[in-house]
Amino acid sequence: MLIKVFGSAVFGVEATTITIEVNIDTGIGYHLVGLPDNAIRESSFRIAAALKNVGYKLPGKKITINMAPADLRKEGSAYDLTLAVGILAASKQIKGEDINEYLIMGELSLDGSLQPIRGALPIAIKALEDGFKGFILPNQNAKEAAIVDGLEVFGVDNIREVINFFDGKGVLEPTIVNTREEFYKKLDFPEFDFADVKGQESIKRCMEIAAAGGHNIILVGPPGAGKTMLAKRLPSILPPMSLHEALETTKIHSVVGRVKEHVGLMSQRPFRSPHHTISDVALVGGGAYPQPGEISLSHNGVLFLDELPEFKRGVLEVMRQPLEDREVTISRAKFTVTYPSSFMLVASMNPSPGGYFNDPDAPVTSSPAEMQRYLSKISGPLLDRIDIHIEVTPVPFDKLSEERKGESSVKIRERVTAAREKQTDRFQKLPNIHYNAQMGVKQIREYCKMDETSKTLLKTAMERLNLSARAYDRILKVARTIADLEGVDKVSGNHISEAIQYRSLDRDGWLG
Repeated sequence: MLIKVFGSAVFGVEATTITIEVNIDTGIGYHLVGLPDNAIRESSFRIAAALKNVGYKLPGKKITINMAPADLRKEGSAYDLTLAVGILAASKQIKGEDINEYLIMGELSLDGSLQPIRGALPIAIKALEDGFKGFILPNQNAKEAAIVDGLEVFGVDNIREVINFFDGKGVLEPTIVNTREEFYKKLDFPEFDFADVKGQESIKRCMEIAAAGGHNIILVGPPGAGKTMLAKRLPSILPPMSLHEALETTKIHSVVGRVKEHVGLMSQRPFRSPHHTISDVALVGGGAYPQPGEISLSHNGVLFLDELPEFKRGVLEVMRQPLEDREVTISRAKFTVTYPSSFMLVASMNPSPGGYFNDPDAPVTSSPAEMQRYLSKISGPLLDRIDIHIEVTPVPFDKLSEERKGESSVKIRERVTAAREKQTDRFQKLPNIHYNAQMGVKQIREYCKMDETSKTLLKTAMERLNLSARAYDRILKVARTIADLEGVDKVSGNHISEAIQYRSLDRDGWLG
């Protein structure tokens, strides 16, 4: 008897429906075709043990299973439940009249219980598009899949529940998630808050400007100055994610199985902080069957690179194109996958191998030549994509011992959100530009016009501080963001003078 059941395969952040045809005929044997990988080939052992332990068995006949389309490679253990249900229906151990109305996925344990799968959200979206009545999957992934409105999602703990459901002996309760309520109730409770930061008022101001304009930022300072602490709090002042952004972000994390169990939509912007020993493939994504890398996992959030000069130069250079295009394309001989990667880059570094500025009172001092050699590990083209450079100095004792709390992240985010709304209105006719950091030369000339006083100020600063040519556009972009935070339309001399302060690494003689 021939039965068709349905599963799904995930490529990139999109899913493809897989038709699993199970045919049982006279003879003996178990034949699985349709480009399955080793994990799927081993499924026969898991299925046989699971069925036996719930009171069923593999039929002692010739079982032929085809996973169509047969030229598309399938991988992972998530097809165990699909194959098991297909075998039971084809051997008439369970009823299979409406089995083709459901998409079924799940990894089986030997006792018949189910383990979580990857990619539940993109699979649920595809199931809705293809008109399936419902989606049966492990209970741990149910809330994640239930984000999709219009599709009945049934979370199950054991294959016995699925068998009873198709036999009419039991009822599965659909998982219902109020997506908007789940999303909005978590927005105003950030894990890390700027209220906990003592002192560092100038750096907080700098982080606010970076968040308001989407500017990449690098923090330069000695150990213990608070660079990592400040970076971890940046996502808390970024504008709240829209539902569309949250869905996009959750899809990427779902593909690699990083969505926490029993959690639906991600409401907080991601913060990724890879170690400096990371490989280029782990950073941008890849592998024989490409998976998202750290830059895609930080999509719509923050990618923090601590101790930037310690990263291998080749690893840093592969980021240049994704920083510009906001997406990364991974090509293989048979297919190409594109992952979104629109993130804010936050980097930190010590000014020298010893960790301190050229200060005779420092515990470990370095000469200007050593500092220059250390800083030169970061290439010009990468530094060119970082709008704000800021020096972070240690916090004095009287600030550390203060009882008074600083301004909260929620208050700062209100100003950042208002500035971003101005930018959204300004760039509404430009599909690929959403905030100031993405402006090109044409937009800079149009939206960052200076009066004569501002021009004179910028010219003087560039000549006296020996600022590089690349600093010119960056200063204007940052000045435009400072003006947006103030709620004014024109860039003035005050905005230019503040923006000039944020180009430390461009200054000739900065090292002393």
